[in-house]
Amino acid sequence: MECLFLVCALEKLHYYLDGSVFEVITDCNAMESLLKMKTPNRHMLRWQIAIQEYRGNMKIVHKAGNIHKNADGLSRWALPNTSDNPAYVPENAEPQIPI
Repeated sequence: MECLFLVCALEKLHYYLDGSVFEVITDCNAMESLLKMKTPNRHMLRWQIAIQEYRGNMKIVHKAGNIHKNADGLSRWALPNTSDNPAYVPENAEPQIPI
């Protein structure tokens, strides 16, 4: 999954990353393996092709998950269920079913 997320991020941020040198810091060993894979399946081949455009400027750095806490904090951050939260749902609210 992280390989797919990298491809999506590269496509989304292409305008900013094109021509820039940058690092991808991940706790996923599969990213490096993906780029070295000799016979990938069709999905991974598409990912390899998408990533190849950035290979000269991109450095993939492995950082162990137990010391990579800032990424976990960002991906698991939850907003409190209060009225100033845009996704606020009152405790006694009935589910809305579109008709």
